[in-house]
Amino acid sequence: MTASSAENSADRKCSLSGLAPLEAVLFDIDGTLCDSDPLHHQAFRELLLQIGYNDGVPITEEFFIEKIAGKHNDDIARGLFPDWDLEKGLKFTDDKEALFRKLAKEQIKPLDGLHKMRKWIEERGLKRAAVTNAPKPNAELMISLLGLSDFFQEVVLGSDCERAKPFPDPYLKALELLQVSKDHTFVFEDSVSGIKAGVAAGMPVVGLATRNPESLLMEAKPVFLIRDYDDPKLWAALEELDRKGAP
Repeated sequence: MTASSAENSADRKCSLSGLAPLEAVLFDIDGTLCDSDPLHHQAFRELLLQIGYNDGVPITEEFFIEKIAGKHNDDIARGLFPDWDLEKGLKFTDDKEALFRKLAKEQIKPLDGLHKMRKWIEERGLKRAAVTNAPKPNAELMISLLGLSDFFQEVVLGSDCERAKPFPDPYLKALELLQVSKDHTFVFEDSVSGIKAGVAAGMPVVGLATRNPESLLMEAKPVFLIRDYDDPKLWAALEELDRKGAP
């Protein structure tokens, strides 16, 4: 394959033009609207140290990515504490979420370009929803801190669905609530679990390589990866989508 044909192939892979006319954009929250994973990692690390988890050795970022990032707390509790009953495990995750919210109030900020993306969506009158495995208090706090309370028309929680991500149920519910088609909607996600959920729901997913390794994210089959909402790759795809959807 020549350099130019490889470039053309990459351009096709980065296309969202098949979605025209676009109806909606769906967003995950953690790691997608804001770089919150370091705060989650910090909260888990501190509380796990307090109970002597892993013989008192702090959990690594690699452990966090593999065992925790993007997962629902029910699954995290089962994975971290296979010998505990679920109620005890969920009490631990509740305590962790309380610590996370304390940290978030002091440190959370939007990913670069997020408000530019918001403006693009609002100018086109597109529908939008946040779709998350986070607990409701976390979701509401982060959306509020990021100034997005009046932006999202729906917030779908994994806990409100029969199955959370990586199953498609939360994204299918968002499509139903917004009354839009999967054929005219795309998703922003930053985790393997979330990308798998969006793909399983039949939508193209733009992956954000906020913290998770790009090679790992690509295994979940996003249409392409971006570093943040200022990424030229994203805006080239959106401009092409605009042209395709123009009357």
